[in-house]
Parts: sequence; structure tokens; C-alpha cells
Amino acid sequence: MIPTPYLLFLGDAPDPLAAKVAQGIRDWRPEHAVGQLRLPGCRADMRLPDMSLAEAWEAGARTLVIGVANRGGTFAESWRAAMIEAVEMGYDIASGLHTLLRDQPDLVAAARAERQRLHDVRIPSVRYPIASGERRTGKRCLAVGTDCSAGKMYTAMAMERVMRQRGMKATFRATGQTGILITGEGVPLDAVIADFMAGSIEWLTPDNDPDHWDLIEGQGSLSHPSYAGVSLALIHGGQPDALVLCHEPTRTHMRGLPHYPLPSLEEARDTALLHARRVNPDCRLVALSINTAALDEAAARACLAEAAERMDLPATDPYRFGAGPLVDALDGI
Repeated sequence: MIPTPYLLFLGDAPDPLAAKVAQGIRDWRPEHAVGQLRLPGCRADMRLPDMSLAEAWEAGARTLVIGVANRGGTFAESWRAAMIEAVEMGYDIASGLHTLLRDQPDLVAAARAERQRLHDVRIPSVRYPIASGERRTGKRCLAVGTDCSAGKMYTAMAMERVMRQRGMKATFRATGQTGILITGEGVPLDAVIADFMAGSIEWLTPDNDPDHWDLIEGQGSLSHPSYAGVSLALIHGGQPDALVLCHEPTRTHMRGLPHYPLPSLEEARDTALLHARRVNPDCRLVALSINTAALDEAAARACLAEAAERMDLPATDPYRFGAGPLVDALDGI
């Protein structure tokens, strides 16, 4: 178990999306977030108290969580001094980076000397099977997106919250480092060997009660040249009965790829259903989840209304306006 509460390390994140791990913890486990630690040049702000390591320790923090999800999941040299100082003060460190803490010799030596732990949550801990493609009992809903970092995790978590409030059987299934740090379990999908990715999602979403819903955290986008592989593995391994399409309407290009425009909602729908119906012929796209954080309320509501009419589907921002319409859209499946 990773000791709580956390001090969220934002490092020198160039923009808020680069600190989406910290953002997710702050929004979904605020009781675990004591404060934030930012280095010079940081352009992310979780609206938490800025604290030094000493101040956060006095406030009760016991783990420094690397809240940055940069391109490639790399460990920056500019962070090293703060990491070592934290360990020497008695902190554990938790990371979802691809560059592992356990591969940093000076950090490992400091942790060993101080008897502190380094938690690499992006290491698969299970020998996953190769996908069989066999149908399973229970129901599954997968969040897919027009782009990465478009709100797929928030969508699944918001739906789970509403469903549990209504007395429905529902489980959020984490597939990325942020979801795993929030819930304490899941599959670090983008660190799984490619041949076993779809099988890991079959393992994550096993047979269940006929009226139980798995809400599967989506990753990447089928239209993103960098991350489409994990998106397809989620579709094939999840065999979803329902898809919710997630979209951020103010973007002009794919995240990190200015030379690639976003797909239209129609293209994203058709591409996702083509692949989903390969493993579940009855799969349906049931609703739109639109991240309106960059819009004022009037513009947000107008955007939702336009998308709903255009696609003939319910549309909401589940974090801003509630996930009820998304849950309602599952009726009859």
C-alpha cells in the first residue's frame, strides 16, 4: 500500500495537461492531497497550497507522488535533487512514469539507506494471458476518445459514482497510472507487452453478474498515431456492450502532434464501432462525454446541445454537469 496523504509533485510541467496525474488525484481523492510542490518554470497549478517538503511533512504528507505525465513518461534530471531530499526526509515516492524509480541508482541507494519505498505503479504485477476473444457474463462500458487526455478516466469514474448512488452494480476498472494511484488497483496497460494487452483487459473485466457494469477507463485514441495500439487493445479485450465517446471541443490538433487534426465525432464513432463490433456485434455508441473545462457555462451548454443534435445522442460534461445522462443511456442494454 502507498502511504497517504500525498504531496503532489508537479515539477516543471509545461502545462496543466502535463500534470494530469496530480489533477486526477486532486479531483477524485482530495482527502489525500495535502499540497503541491512546483519547481521554477512550472505552468501547472492544482489550486492546492504550495508547500516545501518540510512544510508538507509537518502537514502529514508521507508520500511524494510524481504528478506529471509527460510525453514518453520520462524522469527529468531537474527533479532528481528534490526526489533524493524527499527520501532522506522520510517520504516514500510513487511514480507512474515509464522511466522507473528503481532504475535510478542514487535514488535507490537513498531509499535503501533511509528504509523508504519507491513505488513504480507502471510495472505489470500479473502474468496476463493472451486474449481468447471469448464472451464473458456481465456488462461493460468503455470510454473512447477523439484524442488522448480528453476525459476518459473522469467519464468512467463519474459514471461509477452515479451508478453506485442509484444502487446499481458498477466497478471502475483502471487502466492507467492515474486511475491506479486513485483506486489502488488496475492494469498499467501501456506497460504491458503488446501480445498480452488485450488479454490483460479480459483479465481485468472477468465474468460477473448479468446486471453488473464494468466502467473501463479508456486510453489514447484510435486516431492518434502515437497511442492507437492501447485503444484497440481496450476495445478487443473489453468487448464493450456500450461505448461513450469523449471529446475536447477546443483542440485544433491531436495532443502532441500539431500536424494531425482531430477526427470528427462521426469518424471517431464509426472507427470505434467497426472494431468493437468485431468482438461484440451488439456494441452501441450510447452517449457523448464532452470536456467543456475551457468554455464558459453558456458556451459549454451550447456546445453540448449542438453535439447532441448533430449525433442524435445524449451529451454532457460529466464532471461539470453530472454523469446522469450517460448512465441513463445504458438503459435497455
